[in-house]
Amino acid sequence: MDFTFTEEQQAAVEAARAVFSGVVPDSVPSPALTPGAVAEDFDRALWHKLADADLLSLLIAPEHGGAGLDPIALCLVLRESAKMLARVPLLESGAAALTIQQHATEALRAEVLPGIAGGELVVTVAATGRTGHEPAERAVAAHQDGNDWLLTGAQTAVPWAATADRILLPAHTTDGHAVLALVPRTHPGVTLDDQVSTSGERLAEVRLDGVRLSSREVITNPAAWESLRNVLTTGTCALALGLGERVLALTSDYTSKREQFGFPVATFQAVAVQAADRFIDLRAMEATLWQAAWRITTDAPGPLPPAGDIAVAKIWASEGVRRVVQTAQHLHGGFGADTDYVLHRYHAWAKQLELSLGPAAAHEEALGDLLAAHPLG
Repeated sequence: MDFTFTEEQQAAVEAARAVFSGVVPDSVPSPALTPGAVAEDFDRALWHKLADADLLSLLIAPEHGGAGLDPIALCLVLRESAKMLARVPLLESGAAALTIQQHATEALRAEVLPGIAGGELVVTVAATGRTGHEPAERAVAAHQDGNDWLLTGAQTAVPWAATADRILLPAHTTDGHAVLALVPRTHPGVTLDDQVSTSGERLAEVRLDGVRLSSREVITNPAAWESLRNVLTTGTCALALGLGERVLALTSDYTSKREQFGFPVATFQAVAVQAADRFIDLRAMEATLWQAAWRITTDAPGPLPPAGDIAVAKIWASEGVRRVVQTAQHLHGGFGADTDYVLHRYHAWAKQLELSLGPAAAHEEALGDLLAAHPLG
């Protein structure tokens, strides 16, 4: 079996590394040093560089100005972005673009995909529901009114909503089916209330009060919401992996230079064992991530539906990124909490990713339900 990435996927990684090499994590706004949101907007300069490098169009078909790649390529680029704490809506934009590419009408694809590919149109995604503890599609009600759709409800903790051009959000119809609506941020009936994430980024609660959209702005394909959710979740696991890898590298560099009793602390058995445990965490995060990304990319059959592989990836990503950062803080000693050092920024981002993924116990329960419903032979 060949586990190597394709030439196109590897080229995307090289392009991403070239762009993100210009990001200095030490200069990324810190939630520990900034009251409220760390910034009003995402990093627009970096966003334009990503567009110039054709990294915003990876998953968009060539006829709409893209490269026609897959979720694996997106996860590879997200992994690199997290290493440098890149403040851009790359996950949301990429997941929205792929969903529109696969499930929207040709009219909607032609309208929005070229703008996404060029970086002129910024699309974010609402996927946490009203409280974060319920199915996101249940938070907004949608019903048809002639040729239009009317939307009422609220989605909380929507990333980049205050400055994005459009918000792709799920809603439920009267018969319980999930649809996706592409809502302009400034549309009549849309209200945004500011929120702030653990990492200090600006979020928003998006409230919809009888928002009227044309039928071309609503994706009714029943597979669209599950596809979008799978890409978002797998991409979040990729962010956790990239961040964890960078944090372990910082820890390795620090412990190899920090001396006690005349020896680098990295040579002490207790330090080496903890670092080795975290290396194992990262390898497990990596293996389960690519298994999940491969399943949603190829739709390959397996003993469980792709949701099973995604649940396993979420278990490792949620627990793994927490353990990696906690060990890093411990091995750095008091230096790890110094706001003049970059680690506290990674800690805040890691906590935000952990909260976004949700507790491992919930994913273990979901995996158990899948195993009960699909007994292994």
